[in-house]
Amino acid sequence: MIDVDLLVFDLDGTLVDSKKGIVKAVKFTLRKLGLDERLPGEIASYIGTGVESLIRQSIGEKNKTLLIDGVSIFERHYKKHFAQRDRLYPNVKSTLKHFRNKLMFVATNRKKEMARLTLNSLGIGGYFKDVIGGDDELCVKPSVCPLKKVLRTNRNRKRCMIVGDMDLDIISGKNAGILTCAVTYGIGEKKDILRAGPDYLINNIAGLKKIIR
Repeated sequence: MIDVDLLVFDLDGTLVDSKKGIVKAVKFTLRKLGLDERLPGEIASYIGTGVESLIRQSIGEKNKTLLIDGVSIFERHYKKHFAQRDRLYPNVKSTLKHFRNKLMFVATNRKKEMARLTLNSLGIGGYFKDVIGGDDELCVKPSVCPLKKVLRTNRNRKRCMIVGDMDLDIISGKNAGILTCAVTYGIGEKKDILRAGPDYLINNIAGLKKIIR
């Protein structure tokens, strides 16, 4: 087992199972914009890189003038119908409680307000010192930028770990020089996660208890 003082968690696909809600909100957005629907699997493949990127890819390059309206429609619909209906993955709450004496953050490419809404509605917002959101498109994972905001609180990077379900989480952690742990149950493709080379790989978030003292 290893000593870790600071834990950074991804949100969607790591703590929260939100894929169905996000996909439904995107499908609603496309209908409101008068655009052709996309298959759920295709929409899901766009999740993780931020709201603007999600909508940009979903509407397609030829419809880029609709991006601002699309983002607005998506955010309103998601907040109203799905942000408080997302569910935690198994053992998330008990694992956070186990590590409650450690410094914990959320680093997500979702906008901070929407992330906070979900965390608080699911009763886990209080475990985290702060949420680093993807409000600035120039400061999102896999860039090291979001983690730099967190690591100001701990200079010993070998005692810091990021936990995420996508390759971009692992890449961001490696770029920051911290430990990385990938979960296999989320939105990310396992082959992509393995290619990124995480330090640890777990099938259930409770597996952190066997890694971290």
